[in-house]
Amino acid sequence: MSEDMKPVAPGTLMGFRCGSENECFNDCCRDLHQTLTPYDILRLRKNLGMTSQEFLKHYTSLHYGPESGLPVVCFKANPGTGHECPFVTADGCSVYKDRPASCRIYPLARAIARSRETGKVSEFFALIEEPHCKGFGVKTDLTVEEWLKGQDVQTHNEHNDALMDLISLKNRILPGKLEGAQADIFYLGLYDLDEFLSRVFNGNLLETVSVPKAILKKIRMDDEALLNFGIAWVTWMLFGIQPSFGD
Repeated sequence: MSEDMKPVAPGTLMGFRCGSENECFNDCCRDLHQTLTPYDILRLRKNLGMTSQEFLKHYTSLHYGPESGLPVVCFKANPGTGHECPFVTADGCSVYKDRPASCRIYPLARAIARSRETGKVSEFFALIEEPHCKGFGVKTDLTVEEWLKGQDVQTHNEHNDALMDLISLKNRILPGKLEGAQADIFYLGLYDLDEFLSRVFNGNLLETVSVPKAILKKIRMDDEALLNFGIAWVTWMLFGIQPSFGD
């Protein structure tokens, strides 16, 4: 844990407020090197009325994680704007209701541990006190737990935890960088969801696995179900673990 991170409990009072009245308003949206999760992209491209391919091409760049060896999608760097977020305006975030999880949770950092016996997830939080942020020291009545509820971050956490489980599985079974077709499978099933959906129904992606008709119907209509399906498909294709495709 870095020096500017202070562990906090769910009942700890936040002592933080972000708003246009702060002199640093929007500063945290600049000099940005932000990774986007599959669920972040799902929400953002839907907010903008774009397909996943359009969003990925216009707003993002692809890298590989130095530790995981997995495809990582980030906002496309633009030195001409000071590497600012493409959605920041003078009035704040233009996609606020669908902003990424890392924006929602800031200035908190979250870590999880999953019990091997029960599967229960335990959460741990720390407060990130960065010098540029002037939102600290404001008296509030909100605990960490209450503040997180107000940021509507729970659904993001659930989807991102499923991603972390997949990454953990990959690191155990396939350590090192994913190459070629394996990297393409990971990127298609998690990030390029519209193309993935098209290939499910118009291609041969499901030749080796039987999927109930109810599940296929659901993923046509429900983006979150499609992402869950994508994770199950990637798990099957990369690791040979037969998905249950439960509702």
